[in-house]
Amino acid sequence: MKAIRVRQFGGPEVLQLEELPALNPGPGQVLVRIHVAGVNPVDTYIRSGAYAAKPELPYTPGKDAGGTVAALGAGVAGWSVGDRVYVGDSLTGTYADYALCLPAQIHPLPASLTFAEGAAVNIPYATAFRALFQRARAQAGETVLIHGATGGVGLAAVQLARAAGLTVIGTGGSDAGRNLVAAVGAHQVLDHRAPNYLAELLTLTGGRGVDIILEMLANVNLGRDLTVLARHGRVAVIGSRGTVELNPRDAMARDADILGVMLGNASATELAAIHAALGAGLANGTLLPVVGREFSLAEAPLAHQTVMEPGALGKIVLQT
Repeated sequence: MKAIRVRQFGGPEVLQLEELPALNPGPGQVLVRIHVAGVNPVDTYIRSGAYAAKPELPYTPGKDAGGTVAALGAGVAGWSVGDRVYVGDSLTGTYADYALCLPAQIHPLPASLTFAEGAAVNIPYATAFRALFQRARAQAGETVLIHGATGGVGLAAVQLARAAGLTVIGTGGSDAGRNLVAAVGAHQVLDHRAPNYLAELLTLTGGRGVDIILEMLANVNLGRDLTVLARHGRVAVIGSRGTVELNPRDAMARDADILGVMLGNASATELAAIHAALGAGLANGTLLPVVGREFSLAEAPLAHQTVMEPGALGKIVLQT
């Protein structure tokens, strides 16, 4: 089978397409034929060696995919060969033709969704759900600012928040991005490159501020985020690429919370709850993943470069 292998940590060039022996599921394992693999920023952090939890070398990257069940190991119940699934992590990595998974790592993919859309579910939607509901404790009727709403996590958060009865304000840095954010359900969309967009945000909320902010680039925005929170507001930090200076008094004045979000910290019970909710939303059509650019498996290095560039619109995927 074909797979991307990383034999040393480094830049995108360390992603090498190789031919590997076929995989066979052991007891309690499921073999998934990967049709499309998802690419996430966290994949680049792991590949570079900058991530806190480093895999043992060599390894195959990837945690997301859309595919079909190819074979079942002894003792696996509830699945059949040919079932369509989206993958939420695996034992062997998803940048490959096949991956070994535990039954808890695969989830039904409705027939209405493509495999590419299935590859856009796991990390974006699970992270957005964890940030909104498990960390920020979002409630219907609250107002949320999704700061950087044009990427995979941001678009997922817009859909989840809108379906849960929140007032949704998104930001984007381009006309195309802002149009996309509005199309998937944001009530208002702001240009975060405009010098006065935070003043416009306060105007939209009648000077009150927002209850929740989902922050994708905390090293740039967190200090200013605290100035537009409502009293008892929460900032859920999903992404950051460096340090930030802030005034603690801005948090004190609002009894504000700054919450870190790391999907890898979710318990098995929390993950089960996340995917139960996502499965319902995918089935009833309230959640529809947005696929941006598609690359071949051999183009994984280019995909890693692209996923870190500003202006992303939806999820980047690899066709296997």
